[in-house]
Amino acid sequence: MNEALLRSLTPKVLGILVRRGTDFAAAEDAVQDALVEAVRVWPADPPRDPKGWLITVAWRRFLDATRADAARRRREDLVDEEPPPGPAAAVDDTLQLYFLCAHPSLTPSSAVALTLRAVGGLTTRQIAQAYLVPEATMAQRISRAKRTVSGVRFDQPGDVATVLRVLYLVFNEGYSGDVDLAAEAIRLARQLTAAIDHPEVAGLLALMLLHHARRATRTAPDGSLVPLAEQDRGRWDTGSIAEGVEILQAALARDRLGEFQAQAAIAALHADAPTAEETDWVQIVEWYDELTRLTDSPVVRLNRAVAVGEADGPRAGLAALAALDDSSPTSSGRGHPLPRHTAVAAYLHERDGDLPTAARLYAEAARKAPNLAERDHLTRQAARLNTRLRG
Repeated sequence: MNEALLRSLTPKVLGILVRRGTDFAAAEDAVQDALVEAVRVWPADPPRDPKGWLITVAWRRFLDATRADAARRRREDLVDEEPPPGPAAAVDDTLQLYFLCAHPSLTPSSAVALTLRAVGGLTTRQIAQAYLVPEATMAQRISRAKRTVSGVRFDQPGDVATVLRVLYLVFNEGYSGDVDLAAEAIRLARQLTAAIDHPEVAGLLALMLLHHARRATRTAPDGSLVPLAEQDRGRWDTGSIAEGVEILQAALARDRLGEFQAQAAIAALHADAPTAEETDWVQIVEWYDELTRLTDSPVVRLNRAVAVGEADGPRAGLAALAALDDSSPTSSGRGHPLPRHTAVAAYLHERDGDLPTAARLYAEAARKAPNLAERDHLTRQAARLNTRLRG
């Protein structure tokens, strides 16, 4: 069974059903039923036209479900609309599905789940395993999301920026369960790049490829984090780096800079450095200046402080950090702790030679760490400095 083929056809088949006027939730259920039937039938009897086969079976599943509660006249109209056998139409509504699944009315978590289900072709169980939640919980989340967007017109313009944010959320989940979400996000970004000519879409794909190229070196065999400066650059995926740089250069040449292109440019500079010491930090600071102008994000300004510390020395980095509050604003006007602010302060104080302050801040950052791997890494940094201080 060619699972990749099934997943690539899922959004196309779903788009055709929705374009015919089918309710999105009912269409998605029908497509899932057709996929299950394909898994059962295709190994022994593969169709000559897989897409046409899925459309036919999904449409019939939809009709079967509709007959239970639709009026007789409407049922007869739907039967009359059933497409004749033969090759499926070449219309591809994948892009509209991206827009629908990333609709502003959905929460980020719901948009991610619906995108993976409707566009990615993953099962509810696979998505639940990837996000470490019970299958029933994920099924409810997807059902609510489908109900939310069922009344949205399929042909209305969508927001590319929202779609890109959803895909980046998927990418940053990495790997868990039996689904590699980082690889899945790259696949979906490639699909989106083929569907729309937009420099920021290309920028996101480039960013994903450049980050993914370093994946094998980010953790040690025992699961501990390996900082960028200590990673084995000889193990980085040069093919992904070359592809990412090529895509980025083509996007930047269009002179329509966006945040994902700027982030990709920073990642490309890291990838281009043969050693950590040869990193072009001055140019990285310049790109962070562009990114700050585009987003005014506290996280971007925090990362910029690190880059300033590398380019102009730790005291310059601490000065940049001092201008940034350790909390970021919310829509209510209140602040919430800025992730890794204390860890950055610890690193810069260590670079400046203030080991007691750095050790204290590393320990404090460990207590605030968002996950176990970061907590263990920061705890080891504090222990390392405390050992030096005692010696």
